[in-house]
Amino acid sequence: MRLVPRLSILALAAAASGCVTPGGSGPGAEALMESRSASSVTGRVSLQETPAGLRLRGEIRGLKAGAEHGFHIHEKGDCSAADASSAGGHFNPGATAHGRAGSGAHHAGDMPNLKADARGIAKVDQVVAGVTLAAGPASAAGRSLVVHRDPDDYASQPAGNSGPRVACGVITPAR
Repeated sequence: MRLVPRLSILALAAAASGCVTPGGSGPGAEALMESRSASSVTGRVSLQETPAGLRLRGEIRGLKAGAEHGFHIHEKGDCSAADASSAGGHFNPGATAHGRAGSGAHHAGDMPNLKADARGIAKVDQVVAGVTLAAGPASAAGRSLVVHRDPDDYASQPAGNSGPRVACGVITPAR
């Protein structure tokens, strides 16, 4: 009989539980991005607690090649409407003005624009400070991620003039 080292078994158990994944230090979640507003935009984003905030990693496909697209955490975990309006507004527990994350006042759900490559694919790898998956007012768990057709201008109120919602995914615990 072949013995498996104890450390390997513990690492496998932790990964299977969704509690810890490489590069993170806490609970994990994911959002499966589905097309909205008659687009063909889809993707998958994983979310992981880190000491610096909530890290988002993934890939969004079907975007306009070479273009920037608004990307936000939205208030509600409901992507059922054809235009994703059911996701509500930007996640904003502090009741602040919309803006650019890291540059003054902004919603907790305000994030940098996604930049699609020549094939219409955007790689997501960013950290959202002040947002968590743990229960409480700063929690993104059960909310949604939304990709918009146009770039966020980081100034227009209340949502940055980023156009229709072309993809939406509910943030759910990783399995």
